[in-house]
Amino acid sequence: MPPKRKAASTSEDSSLTKKAKVNRTTTAQKKKSISQKPKQNKKNAQSKSKGIKAKSIPKVLKGKSKPIQIKAKSKAKDRKTTENKVTNTNPSAKSCTTGKHSVLNLVSYIKDAGWASALKDEFQKDYFKDLEVLLQKDYKKGVQVFPPKDLIFNAFNKTPLDQVKVVILGQDPYHDDGQAMGMSFSVPDGMRLPPSMKNIYKELVNDKNIKNFNVEPTTGCLEKWAERGVLLINATLTVEAHKPNSHAKYGWQTFTDDVIRIISSKCSGVVFVLWGNFAHKKEKLIDSSRHSVIKTAHPSPLSFSKWLGCKCFSNVNAQLKKWNKEEINWTL
Repeated sequence: MPPKRKAASTSEDSSLTKKAKVNRTTTAQKKKSISQKPKQNKKNAQSKSKGIKAKSIPKVLKGKSKPIQIKAKSKAKDRKTTENKVTNTNPSAKSCTTGKHSVLNLVSYIKDAGWASALKDEFQKDYFKDLEVLLQKDYKKGVQVFPPKDLIFNAFNKTPLDQVKVVILGQDPYHDDGQAMGMSFSVPDGMRLPPSMKNIYKELVNDKNIKNFNVEPTTGCLEKWAERGVLLINATLTVEAHKPNSHAKYGWQTFTDDVIRIISSKCSGVVFVLWGNFAHKKEKLIDSSRHSVIKTAHPSPLSFSKWLGCKCFSNVNAQLKKWNKEEINWTL
């Protein structure tokens, strides 16, 4: 009988063992399913999170974090470059140091269309740009320059190119306060007459061939002459206050030499009046086959004895009459 019990015991033990194994297996499976479930949820959560992020990021940049950083750096670099460009184009920057650029723009002061067209090439030349730079530096330093800017080309604006009949060439603008008005020898109404102007009037009174000029005028303004076709230009068009010939090397004489050439080539039958040795040198710029040149002493007190009796004004009219042109009325 004991063996039977043993067998029963053994079979019982065997069944118990089987149940235990089943239970262990079931428990292990449950644990496994429990342990896998959170992972699956976590994985799903991550995928959902990625999906949300992917939607918020533009299609081009999906999953590319580095290009975003590079783009940000690029923007910062572009911003710095832009700032540098703005700094370089600042109007207060030194734009005149090269000698080729200026904010003065002298051409804007020539109002006559004929002169502006005839001189446009001169305004583009290097020497003229350098001239503008020199003047601009003077203005910036507070240097007093005569005449005022708007009167530098006064002679050209008062006597249009197509109306020029006579040219009277001076050397340098008056350098005392209030005298220079952009026309050679002329001073504004009310100004005291300069010595040369007084001597000009004395010659006009002295010349009996000049009609209706019996008394020396009290005004030194020669605008009426300019309006009648007398171009009154100086070889140099500006001067520093109280410093005669201070702008003689600025480049103006290159400019006015070309003005004489332009008149010589574009006009016909012009009388050029050259007073003094300085003006006499300009004769070589004039085509004498088309024009007339009258050379005399300068009306300065230093050469007055040679000046008085030169009859230059009546000789001008004689030549104009010869060309069947209207004579100049010299009265003021």
